[in-house]
Amino acid sequence: MDRLVFTANMAMSEYRLDRQNMTHELANVSTPGFKKAFQLANRAIRTEGDGFDTRYLPRAVTSPLIDLAPGPRIVTNKPLDIAMDNKTVLPVLADNGEIAWTRRGDMALDPEGFLRTQEGYLVLDDSLQPIQLPQGGISYQITTDGTITGFDPAAPANGFEVLAILGIQDATDVDLARREDGLFKPMNNTQDRQTFEPGTGIASVTVGAIEGSNVSTVHTLVKFIDHMRSFEMQTKIIREMKDNDASGESMLGL
Repeated sequence: MDRLVFTANMAMSEYRLDRQNMTHELANVSTPGFKKAFQLANRAIRTEGDGFDTRYLPRAVTSPLIDLAPGPRIVTNKPLDIAMDNKTVLPVLADNGEIAWTRRGDMALDPEGFLRTQEGYLVLDDSLQPIQLPQGGISYQITTDGTITGFDPAAPANGFEVLAILGIQDATDVDLARREDGLFKPMNNTQDRQTFEPGTGIASVTVGAIEGSNVSTVHTLVKFIDHMRSFEMQTKIIREMKDNDASGESMLGL
């Protein structure tokens, strides 16, 4: 009887990780480029110690893999906004100086002309160096392959000139995990945990749009309801075991 109580109690405790993950997802429903991760599953783990190894308790097992399923496209018509196609990711410079990856494509120039995401991270080019663009009334365009061109009204005869190339890479069949700062990092086919070998697809972007979060509000809320019902069921099991134990005690008293 006590085994059932311990199992129900452990299940209630382990569900807290999944609830925290769902809360994190709901908080980022409106975050551009946000990707789901940290999917959880319960696994029966055999307890070790004195006596027979006959007791199994549920343990939450997490997976840090990023779900690169595309989110909805939001049209902005801004020349420096991009939405990454398929499994394309964009390199940025994290605050700790490491190379990281993101799907957030709402970019802008800082006062020094460096291209940054709205989170403030420096955007890197195809040689993984920060992109700095000339200013002064220049019109910018980004092609589908990530090439940034500019038109200087002071020298119209030059037309649009190539200024930089975004360091976008395809992450097909590449396992990416979420960093503590919310950016992505590769988990395999890499030595420094920063860069990775491109996947089998073609990296490309859609200009004038950004990608929304791939979190489904309805799906997450339904999962919350399932968790509430599961919590109530585990509580009911513990209560019933307590009643059964009290009934057994009274029979022994007779």
